[in-house]
Amino acid sequence: MRLRCLLPFVLALRLVAQDKFAAIPAGQKTFVDRGEISGAVALLADKDRVLHLSAVGVSDLATGRTLRTDDIFWIASMTKPIAAVALGLLVDDARLTFDDPVEKFLPEFRGQWVIQESTAERRSLVKATRPITLRDVLTHTSGLAEYPATQPHWTISEFAKVLAREPLRFQPGTRWAYSTAGIDVLGRVVEVVSGASFAAFLQKRLFDPLGMKDTTFWLSPEQEKRFAHNYRPDAQTGKLAETPIAYLYGGATTDRARPALGGAGLFSTAADVARFYQMMLNGGVANGRRILYAGTVAEMTRKQTADLRARPGMPWGLGFCVVEDPAQLEANAYFSPGTFGHGGAHGTQSWADPVRGLAYVYLIQRAGIRGNPDNSDMRRAYQDALGAALNISPANKKSATAP
Repeated sequence: MRLRCLLPFVLALRLVAQDKFAAIPAGQKTFVDRGEISGAVALLADKDRVLHLSAVGVSDLATGRTLRTDDIFWIASMTKPIAAVALGLLVDDARLTFDDPVEKFLPEFRGQWVIQESTAERRSLVKATRPITLRDVLTHTSGLAEYPATQPHWTISEFAKVLAREPLRFQPGTRWAYSTAGIDVLGRVVEVVSGASFAAFLQKRLFDPLGMKDTTFWLSPEQEKRFAHNYRPDAQTGKLAETPIAYLYGGATTDRARPALGGAGLFSTAADVARFYQMMLNGGVANGRRILYAGTVAEMTRKQTADLRARPGMPWGLGFCVVEDPAQLEANAYFSPGTFGHGGAHGTQSWADPVRGLAYVYLIQRAGIRGNPDNSDMRRAYQDALGAALNISPANKKSATAP
């Protein structure tokens, strides 16, 4: 009898807890209704548990399949921190250091040239003043460019050799310039040092220990049923139309002959991404097991690019973007300085705030976002709703208050 009397009270408490974050899916539904996105999955976690997980919209406009919280997204450049941690694991194994030159492992990078002048009529080159290092590549200060050509079935080794033939855009360490292809090279370094394929190394050392069961470079036929399709506005109608994933270089999502590329190759779910960032928030520990040394976590997530300008208020760590001044980007306003993470080309976002001990994951599949995808209207709405729910004041108004 006493239990029966308590049930309404327990249910009321659950409703209150749910209502705390109700503005998140409600806000995202507005963008779905406007036809700006097909759907969105939003997640908030602390170091140990998921505090909020919601999904709105559809995963496939053609079939109208309802988007689910466990649907699988192409996470694009959110792959980069995961590739970087693979190198961190080898640092922990004393197999390499972040300051090793790339040519130590990949001899094709010896004797590189740098573009001194480039016009429509001529290009002049000079020798690089020093070899590029793994740290340079991880911080996007190596000068590496993007691929002049690609094929969907090249190996990682072939991709690296093609890039090595391209002159550097500037002398190593003198500027910051984003290079997705550069992070692909790190996957090849992992292969050479570990003796395993890049995908197999990640599976054994990260995905399996963290329980990231839906994180992969290649979707299985079963996983493809949960794939959130990619869209961009049609140039004529303005309505969302399905678009290919450029960084698959013509390969299919299920094509296992396509190489595992660390710059933008992974598919994952919100829960899997959260597990990765929870490990980082816990100083490299997950499920009672040490994955990465605490010192390596600290090194990878601190500012590494000194005074070199990267993105507004966001210098670079080792594979991670670091929020130094949250006030310089509206979508970062609720973060503490020192928050680290990465966004993706189609609007995906993943961030960890070590001061508050919170991990944020926001997944959409929308190409052609005007301006900076890290600062999209949809992401700002997600962060605003979370800020209100957690009673955090945005940094551009007054000092943030811990929840």
